[in-house]
Amino acid sequence: MRKELLFAFGAFFILSLHAIAGNFSDDANEQPKEAELTIHTYSKDITGDGKKDKINLMAIPFSPDALFLKEVWAEITTSNGSKIRIDYDGGYEPKMEFVDLNHDGIKDMLYSAATGGSGGLYDMNLHTLAGNKLIDLGLPQGPVIQGQFQDGYKAVVTFPDTNQSYTIDLSSRKEDYERLGIYTDGKLNEPMELMVLPAAFYKPAKIEGKQGKGLKGYQQISGAYKADGIGTAVSSWYYENDKWNLIGIKWDADPVQTQKMGD
Repeated sequence: MRKELLFAFGAFFILSLHAIAGNFSDDANEQPKEAELTIHTYSKDITGDGKKDKINLMAIPFSPDALFLKEVWAEITTSNGSKIRIDYDGGYEPKMEFVDLNHDGIKDMLYSAATGGSGGLYDMNLHTLAGNKLIDLGLPQGPVIQGQFQDGYKAVVTFPDTNQSYTIDLSSRKEDYERLGIYTDGKLNEPMELMVLPAAFYKPAKIEGKQGKGLKGYQQISGAYKADGIGTAVSSWYYENDKWNLIGIKWDADPVQTQKMGD
């Protein structure tokens, strides 16, 4: 009888240990829920029914004290009670602008967030929710830009889409370029292209000769390295026939001598 009681108590003790260990294991596997933040709250009519919809721009930071937001999304509650979510890339200081860019009389949603990298780049998205139907309108791909160093501490920037070409005098930087081995006494050591960066960002703007608004894109052209800025191509775009159309390009030179070919 004593042996049977000892066996029963032993079995009970072992089972209790397993239960306690299981509880500790479950607690260890439970991960704390990441804090969701409401970055902005907007009230806009984005469906076209004449009533305001609620848009919450939400985010989860990389860490509690981090400025970088690793997840960003929009939670939309329309005036008829529909709930829609749009996921975006993370970044710094995200925001939304509401402007009719496809010219249907209904405000579209333009999202932007700084990437924090060099070149001042932004992640951007453009959507419409007209008639409660979510459509990604996309953004311009940017114009074709060509750039090459030339002998005599010069460079040429060409926009084939608009048949524009500019010659830039870079003689004020000759000591740096000689040190880097790009030139020897003003002569190129080998053919070398300029650095054409992606479009940094787009902003809504009035486009000359067009109704409503379009977008202006800003694209940096650099010389030997990113910080060696030569100028910015400012392209104008207008949404028509379900696509972005290039209207024109303005060359905005940095403080260097620029001459338009033909002048």
